[in-house]
Amino acid sequence: MTTLISRIERAATTGRTVHFVSGDDAEAVGYDQLYADARAMAAALQARGVEPGDHVSILGPTSRALVTCIEATLLAGAAVVALPLPMRLASIEEFVDQTRRRVRAADSRILVVDADLAPFVEPEPGDPPMVTLDALTGDADDYVRPADDPTRLAILQFTSGSTSDPKGVMLPDAQVRANLDGIATAAHLDPDDVLVSWLPLYHDMGLIGILFTALTNGLELVLSPPTDFLGKPSRWMNWISEHGGTVTAGPNFSYALAARALRRGEQLDLSSLRMALNGAEPIDPADVERFVEAGDRHGLRPEAVFCAFGMAEATLAVTFPEPLTGLGEDVVDRVTLEAERYAAPANVSDPNARRFARCGTVLPGLQIRVVDLDDERPLGEREVGELQVRGASVTTGYYAAPDATAAAFDGEWLRTGDLAYLVDGELVVCGRIKDVIIVGGRNVFPEDVERAVNGLDGVRRGNVIAFGAERSDGREGVVVVAETKSTDSVALAEDVQLAVRGAIGVPVRDVVLVNPGTLPKTSSGKLQRSLCRQRYLTGVLG
Repeated sequence: MTTLISRIERAATTGRTVHFVSGDDAEAVGYDQLYADARAMAAALQARGVEPGDHVSILGPTSRALVTCIEATLLAGAAVVALPLPMRLASIEEFVDQTRRRVRAADSRILVVDADLAPFVEPEPGDPPMVTLDALTGDADDYVRPADDPTRLAILQFTSGSTSDPKGVMLPDAQVRANLDGIATAAHLDPDDVLVSWLPLYHDMGLIGILFTALTNGLELVLSPPTDFLGKPSRWMNWISEHGGTVTAGPNFSYALAARALRRGEQLDLSSLRMALNGAEPIDPADVERFVEAGDRHGLRPEAVFCAFGMAEATLAVTFPEPLTGLGEDVVDRVTLEAERYAAPANVSDPNARRFARCGTVLPGLQIRVVDLDDERPLGEREVGELQVRGASVTTGYYAAPDATAAAFDGEWLRTGDLAYLVDGELVVCGRIKDVIIVGGRNVFPEDVERAVNGLDGVRRGNVIAFGAERSDGREGVVVVAETKSTDSVALAEDVQLAVRGAIGVPVRDVVLVNPGTLPKTSSGKLQRSLCRQRYLTGVLG
């Protein structure tokens, strides 16, 4: 029987290496050594009472020790509960509170934490035992391999939980393997591929898409903490150049940062890159194009950059384009889209043109459909509705949350909460249903408002949130919140008004300018519109 444990065992024989990069330091560790270390740590977990089916919460920055612990947890037959690190240090109390809520919600058998973070999460009554990573030592000969069980949970992936109790997405061994197999098939993974990543290991793209893909296939891997990239975005491209990277991934904002670094950086060799996946947040085709243009002088193949769609409840990947086909886009009439929920084709030069990225076709083992928002009847091509998914890698539900699980499914179909449509068999995602702003009968997408404001001088690009709020007459109006360092807030607010009206013909009810680092974000860096709206309505926006 093939399980994640057996795949890790097989990967240890491939002779390939994980390169742990941090700052100017680098450490190359063979998969055989990593496996031996993980067996020893798994024995230490077992000595502390961890049994197959238990949940192990893990908190720490990307490091050799963290990866070893993740592999050890799987080898012990336990589920990995990867806890997020704070994106911003504005509120240590909030970070500690969210960490404790996740640990308790997961019914964790043990909490493994990096020694530097241990003082922040000292156990309280009701918490599980805590051990630091450096103290989790054992003898590999004492490791007892658990029986193979494809139904056993491998990952408990928590949603952000910033405005409500966090929900744990249950991902059994079989579901994880099914998604990994779908990714390998769709991406045409090759034993000689070199994966390069700075993505956080507490987020599904970094944990499953990169780390688990590498760990279970024995692929060459270059791994760095997110802080290394965020502190100096040029490093990402440098690692690809130095190691001959063939596969990498990142959210849309990271490609915008990388493009700026490529335009002013030293000469690199990016010709080895055959797959640069853009996903995990709304995709702006213009940012993709700027990255491609900036990479041209470095040998970047334009067709290597493409967009995909995934979600934690489907393990990770849902749709994937054919590799080396480049950015695919669909240009539609924005007015028809907003008024009729129909993606009518348009010329890119039309004043009401709206560009969307095509996210490819559905992965093997999955099915997708788009249904009407009112009666859930399946819709035809270019008709906009809710995206639903079913298949081998879809979650079995939310942990200890039967009501949330029932609400998430329509029979076998998972309700994604995403507005989307299909064209030529490919998926196009328009946005989140709950984020749509209804103005005068039009369905205004906040992404359109945010892109119009992001281009203004004085606004921190990628740090704009738009949402709807009721006016005094009971109708919904558009509110824009943007981070800025500008000292002339009156002039900038006027520029925001003009930019939004000019882009989509909708007036802005209110413009709120806030200091850098103020907008709420998830642990993976996504802007949180609903929490921002809540803070705005309660008068506590920074």
